[in-house]
Amino acid sequence: MEIKSLAQTMLKLAMLDWPARMLFPPVCAGCRRHVSQPGVLCGACWPKLRLLERPWCAVMGTPFTHDMGEGFLSAEAIADPPPFERARAAVAYSGVARQMVQGLKYQDRTDLAPWMARWMLRAGAELVADADVVVPVPLHWRRFFRRQFNQSAELARAVAQLSGLPFSPSAVRRVKLTRQQVGLERQEREDNVRAAFRVPAEAEIEITGRRVLLVDDVYTTGATVRSVAKALKKGGAGAVDVLTFARVLPGDFRADESATI
Repeated sequence: MEIKSLAQTMLKLAMLDWPARMLFPPVCAGCRRHVSQPGVLCGACWPKLRLLERPWCAVMGTPFTHDMGEGFLSAEAIADPPPFERARAAVAYSGVARQMVQGLKYQDRTDLAPWMARWMLRAGAELVADADVVVPVPLHWRRFFRRQFNQSAELARAVAQLSGLPFSPSAVRRVKLTRQQVGLERQEREDNVRAAFRVPAEAEIEITGRRVLLVDDVYTTGATVRSVAKALKKGGAGAVDVLTFARVLPGDFRADESATI
């Protein structure tokens, strides 16, 4: 009887969903071809997505070609230790991943955020398990006013909802209107975002002593998340981990690339 009732319920839900699927059929998150369900990639786009998998640097999350042993650190983590504890990304910033990031940021494809967040949760499971609060990299209020949304906040909101963690979108502010990072070399990016963020006094209670999960769309050189992590630590955060959808892998960075950090 219970099985029959469940089947009837599923049939009713499918019938209710049918008009919406006819009017707004699900499309591939990469190329917009029609697919069987929302948030999936078509057969042509899926092979173009590079998921970042272990083995990877315990701190930076950059993948190794061979298993170097538990806790092994990359040259980057040793030579230039970051102000955050760990960084993880779901995919390499290339091909379809680049299209998805640019669709979210420049084409108002906020519908992609929940699906991108699911891949982020997979890559950052250990970070999410340890986190106390989710905080997005903020936009300056002038840029937010022009764009009307913050792609990092959309991802952070979805991560918080899917994980059940508290979401604190105002825990840190961008107090300096910086130049766009696209087109800047590594050192220029660091100079551009230096002292650009601050935890307002009224938000300190939200992060003091807590482990913050800082969310952004792309980790390029790390200049932005490093600056935000320093501000969070100065504001009282006990620790900061970084979770992004995509990562520009070492050796792939080009200043003229259409990147977002």
